[in-house]
Amino acid sequence: MLKFLLPVDGSDISNKAIAGFIKLLDYYKEVPELHLLNVQFPQRGSVNRFIDKKSINLYHQEEGMKVLQGARRSLDQAGIACKLHITVGDPAEMIIRYAKEMECDQIVMGPRGLGTVKGLLLGSVTSRVMQLSTTPVLLIK
Repeated sequence: MLKFLLPVDGSDISNKAIAGFIKLLDYYKEVPELHLLNVQFPQRGSVNRFIDKKSINLYHQEEGMKVLQGARRSLDQAGIACKLHITVGDPAEMIIRYAKEMECDQIVMGPRGLGTVKGLLLGSVTSRVMQLSTTPVLLIK
């Protein structure tokens, strides 16, 4: 069975990529195993001096679940099962790491996400994933 990693950041482009991918699933003999991944940015500054690690981890899990809800709902409505993953770190590095660790056959993502620079052809995370990943990357507009 094929395994696909779908990074999700909650942006409209990310949600459109999920919707577009759902339409492509009819082309596969069997529905691949889907893994939704949200990468949370680490807390900056000296937050860990004032808030314990358990609370910070809980915060990242809650925020990650909020981000994954839209994509999960779209897949649920299409009757497609998925596994959810939330991690903290550099988005491109974590996407590549997860794809390797889970032995995914493909990474499916939108061409841009929540980056601050609008209008670029490819977002910085997408660009880095495409350049550094040994796992094939499918971009869906």
